[in-house]
Amino acid sequence: MKLFLLIGCFLIVLFSGCNELDPKGEKEVRAFVKEWNEAHTQLKASYLERNYMDVVDYYGKERTKIQVQQDKNLLFEQFPDYTQRVLNNELTVTKEAGVYLVTFTKHVQYDGIEADYTSYLSVFYKNGDFKILREGVAEDSADLDAPIFPKYRENHQLITKNRRLYGDFNGDALSDYAYVLSPEVIATNSTATLVDAEVVCKGACNSVITFSNPDLKSIVVEGTYRSQLENLKDLNGDGADELGFWDIKATTKTLSVYDVATGTLLTAPILINTNVHRNLSLIDVFKKTGPNKITVTHSAQENGKWVLKSEVIVLE
Repeated sequence: MKLFLLIGCFLIVLFSGCNELDPKGEKEVRAFVKEWNEAHTQLKASYLERNYMDVVDYYGKERTKIQVQQDKNLLFEQFPDYTQRVLNNELTVTKEAGVYLVTFTKHVQYDGIEADYTSYLSVFYKNGDFKILREGVAEDSADLDAPIFPKYRENHQLITKNRRLYGDFNGDALSDYAYVLSPEVIATNSTATLVDAEVVCKGACNSVITFSNPDLKSIVVEGTYRSQLENLKDLNGDGADELGFWDIKATTKTLSVYDVATGTLLTAPILINTNVHRNLSLIDVFKKTGPNKITVTHSAQENGKWVLKSEVIVLE
């Protein structure tokens, strides 16, 4: 009798465990795809990041979920009137080995154009949420060179020429991006490594940090022609990410830390002599060490020698 009770308890636990591993079904998958479409129509790329696995097959190419979100951002920036929906609310859902394949006709509208594409998502249930493994359209679809697809953005020089840095630079909990408009450089010796004294710019040798949010004013950095941006996260507790700007020269690189909302520097520029102090990364130069407190390391001359010096700065 005890043996039968034990077997019965075992079977209950086994089936309960199976239900916990796969508690969702077709109804929930359909609701997930509906929400995913609505996030596109609302142009909320930040809402979409949570829908994807860390690595995704995205229109035939392997991409991280961050890269997917960046591509969605570019789509919404280019077509702020973009909408998409499932045509006639007709979805086909099949399941194999724990993965749901959802196929549907996606109806899109943008820039006065309407089109339909046979589309698919592969969806997996993980840790209490649905996650997308694959996203794409049928290979035999017409007009796959349309500007709403990733291939167009990858190939279009006007879109990809400036590296975009994403962050919440105004504290509204939505993703913005920054990029640099660099001056056109003319060097007296174009075959050699640029030496600062040999660099001539067409017009002023100034770089302009520009933001996707029109409420954020551009920042002009004088005397710079080659640069790199860094998202330094929220340093002063105002809810917005601070921006790092590397001014890269032949023998030095200098990090400026900007409060984007005010366009002001939070600390004096941090100079590194790259002839002496080589291969230093951001973490070697700049660290957040407490509430409204950072530690910076820079190159300085002492007794005729270049040394590294660190100091703690309290931000207002």
